[in-house]
Amino acid sequence: MEHLVRVYNESDRQTLEWLRRTVGDAAIEDAAAKCDTHSKPYLSAVCRALGLKAPQFPRRHSRPSSAVAEESLTAIKRILAARAISVGTSVVHRRVDPVLP
Repeated sequence: MEHLVRVYNESDRQTLEWLRRTVGDAAIEDAAAKCDTHSKPYLSAVCRALGLKAPQFPRRHSRPSSAVAEESLTAIKRILAARAISVGTSVVHRRVDPVLP
């Protein structure tokens, strides 16, 4: 069915699965054909054409972070902190005091 409608993410996949269980493939195909578009319609448009509102699906949790990811994040934070300090000190060195008459 993904050849008939736009499916961009996991939420779209869940919505398409729900539509297939609820109304069937033939109804989805008819509704997609009725959408006034030159490319694949969004699932929200297909739902409107069917007179349905898709349920909100709970978000699936992503995988827990790995040790490598944590080390990389720590290194990135260290680099950014060092850069912030060097930028802050270089700004102080570039400051020009006003000349008094």
